[in-house]
Amino acid sequence: MQQHMRFHISSHRGVVLLLMVFMISCASEAQEKLSENIRTNQIGFYPPAQKIAVVAGEAYSEFYIASPDLKQKYFSGKLSDVKRSAFSPKPTRLADFSAFKTPGRFVVVIPGLGYSYPFEIREKIHEGVAKASIKAFYYQRFSMALTPQYAGQWSRASGPTHREVIVHPSAATEKRPAGTVISSPRGWIDAGDYNKYIVNSGITTGTLLSAYEDFPAYFDTLKLAIPESGNDVPDVLDEILWNLRWMLTMQDPADGGVYHKCTNARFDPMVMPDQATTPRYVVQKGTAAALNLAAVSAQAVRVLRKFERQFPGLADSCLRAAQHAWKWAQKNPDVKYDQNKMNEAFDPDVTTGAYGDRDFSDEFSWAAAELYATTKDAQYRNAIGLSPGALLVPTWNQVRLLGYYTLIRHEKQLPAEAQPVVAEMKQRIVQFAGDMIKDVGSHPYHTVMGSTPKDFVWGSNAVAANQGILLIQAYRISGDKRYADHALSNLDYLLGRNATGYSFVTGHGSKTPMHPHHRPSEADGVTAPVPGLLAGGPNPGMQDKCAYPSSIPDEAYIDDVCSYASNEVAINWNAPLVYLVCGIEAMR
Repeated sequence: MQQHMRFHISSHRGVVLLLMVFMISCASEAQEKLSENIRTNQIGFYPPAQKIAVVAGEAYSEFYIASPDLKQKYFSGKLSDVKRSAFSPKPTRLADFSAFKTPGRFVVVIPGLGYSYPFEIREKIHEGVAKASIKAFYYQRFSMALTPQYAGQWSRASGPTHREVIVHPSAATEKRPAGTVISSPRGWIDAGDYNKYIVNSGITTGTLLSAYEDFPAYFDTLKLAIPESGNDVPDVLDEILWNLRWMLTMQDPADGGVYHKCTNARFDPMVMPDQATTPRYVVQKGTAAALNLAAVSAQAVRVLRKFERQFPGLADSCLRAAQHAWKWAQKNPDVKYDQNKMNEAFDPDVTTGAYGDRDFSDEFSWAAAELYATTKDAQYRNAIGLSPGALLVPTWNQVRLLGYYTLIRHEKQLPAEAQPVVAEMKQRIVQFAGDMIKDVGSHPYHTVMGSTPKDFVWGSNAVAANQGILLIQAYRISGDKRYADHALSNLDYLLGRNATGYSFVTGHGSKTPMHPHHRPSEADGVTAPVPGLLAGGPNPGMQDKCAYPSSIPDEAYIDDVCSYASNEVAINWNAPLVYLVCGIEAMR
């Protein structure tokens, strides 16, 4: 009896002790709060992939992975040693939980600091972002109403159709004198404003066509719920064609020259597209515009040849347009778009985005590469040329690498005389990628992006995405998985593992831009912005003079509609996001 009582008392004490431990544990969990100093990909991770969270500015040493309600602990580890930036005073530590591969929904917990935004671990983790990044272009369409069936709460009236566009005096010719009315419908809203720019459409459309050329099997089955879905054409190609068909209208059929942009004289106020009713003009032809159209049209030929039944004759029309534009550029090799000089000579003054370029060697190289890959004509091979200096990640005014990517992509179909040049291009891209990843282990966010303050320019998030594309190209050339892994880490950067703590893709993540500099998102009366748009990202130039919370290069971002320098959206930023996230999904 005494033994039984002793056992009962002992058991009772054990239960009490366990209860006390449980209560202490619950109390400890209850004290943990959401901490925005724990930065990680807010969407999540593939089970076998690297998984990293960054703890900013705090001297903690341990972490664990828990369920979002903090009741279950799954994995624990030690934080890394401090990582220090060359341009930020804030130290960081890494929580590496790559060994944790269990599918589910989780948070990272730093005892005493708090827990992260939730994320998932599963296959196809970025499929939602991939679809949204492409469908964002549908929301940017001109010349059509967006209906609730496809646009949901972001449905809207058509806005300007651009079927009556005026030839500006700067663009006048004998056959098309000033005041001539032409039709230039379709195309995408370029950025936060309601204008269409050929040079920005060039890199955008070229990047999207490249994504399709590199991963056709992936895109052939990707459904986006757009009006053309189900028409026996990949949805991404339908979306590309909405802009390509507009680009073709910007060519003067008489001489092959291409107008720089289709624009109103001044930026519209923050109104919906149907309220943007001021006259639209096509303005001065230029070398950059001609070469951008030549490159994109020549590239489109290769894709459209596979869809001759659906689009009879369109590939041939694109080839003629490309060759015509190339000939114009050969005759006019240095026609710069200088908006200030144009305004001194002609009225009305035009003060919308200039997209002025002064060096066309990269555009000539890109257009020649696309025409050569399509036609195999030696005249284009001789005009390609190799970059005389260091390679540069593509931007709207530096497109040489797009031609490299194309020639490498089609290497096996090229004549033998092209092989030495292509071999050198491959070597240089792999070397460039190798230099990119060389010191990533010491970077505060363990990403290629942000290795230097020079990464943080206007549209810095497009820098991150285009770095990712280059890394994917290096992986496809070399088979070295490190390059693919670092491309994925740059996507992690865009989705939350960065010094701002934002996932920069609207509608995707827990902390995303809510007030982008984007007229439809600001004027539509809907709380949430149009989804799938990539905000510009940190820009210490702060040209908009808004009240930024920080001037540190990787923190110089503000989620405010006033911030066209850090929070605007643009098609040439979304396009490399499409390539990066879709390429990663396709390669899994």
